[in-house]
Amino acid sequence: MELIGLANYALFMGIFIGIYALLALGLNIQWGFAGLFNAGIAGFFAVGAYTSAILTSPHADGRLGGFEMPFFVGWAGAMVAAGLIAWPIGKICLRFRSDYLAIATIGVAEIIRLVIKSEETLTNSARGITSIPRPFGDLPYVQSQAAYLSIVILCLGVCYFLVQRQFNAPWGRMMRAIRDNELAARAMGKNIEGRRLEAFMFGAALMGLGGALFAHFNRSITPEAIDPMVATFLVWIMLILGGQGNNKGAILGAAVVWIIWSMSEIATDQLPAEYAIKAKYIRLFLIGLMLQLVLRFRPEGILPEPTRGESRPAQEPAQEKD
Repeated sequence: MELIGLANYALFMGIFIGIYALLALGLNIQWGFAGLFNAGIAGFFAVGAYTSAILTSPHADGRLGGFEMPFFVGWAGAMVAAGLIAWPIGKICLRFRSDYLAIATIGVAEIIRLVIKSEETLTNSARGITSIPRPFGDLPYVQSQAAYLSIVILCLGVCYFLVQRQFNAPWGRMMRAIRDNELAARAMGKNIEGRRLEAFMFGAALMGLGGALFAHFNRSITPEAIDPMVATFLVWIMLILGGQGNNKGAILGAAVVWIIWSMSEIATDQLPAEYAIKAKYIRLFLIGLMLQLVLRFRPEGILPEPTRGESRPAQEPAQEKD
């Protein structure tokens, strides 16, 4: 029985690592590629989660929904909705400096969260949306977890492949050139605003997909799930720890941080009740301490940004002929 419990917990942890890896990949497109300081990840996460929930959930009186579409339609709709929401936000906010952009995106995320919490017809306010179908949810519990983990890994693998191709493509090199020297890129005739808006929308679409995967895994979504601590700042820690500008680093950072975050919860739950609640703050301390150590001794992260795309071997210089 213990082995089944451990296996189930490992599957649970793997699913959340995959979901957070998608969020970290989306942030890496925005910050690692384009240098856009988005502190409103929770807002795009929420848009994706609620869009997929509305499209796929059964009918409920007094609330928009009941379309009962397939889950993949809901996930595609989540990406489209998050990208479309990012468009007007980006058109307005991307003209700000990085510090003002962070403040603006935090404000937008809070506006989205408050609308979700108070809107009755669209999101069912604080009660949230329930009865969201989970793919393979009719299987026995452990098999259902394993099947959902396979779907999450497939989504993550496809997204990683596409993002990595863009990283090595001229688009990725252009984005890094804009990030590192905007004046030089503008002098070369590059459309700085348009390219940044593309990166902002692409990253937001991946964040929306992460929100949809989260909602279908839990079979429900409520405003309490949109906590900026775990849906924004934890993702930033994952990317900084793993290595900004490196897609493998974003995934590795998600795995390392979520394992520490989960294991520390298990450890604190073993303490007496009067200490368990206080000890939960140790989780924040451990994550913060790890981040400080990384910033002090390895500021580029565990896996630094590659300088020649996907570690391509440099072409050997032609030998001089006598």
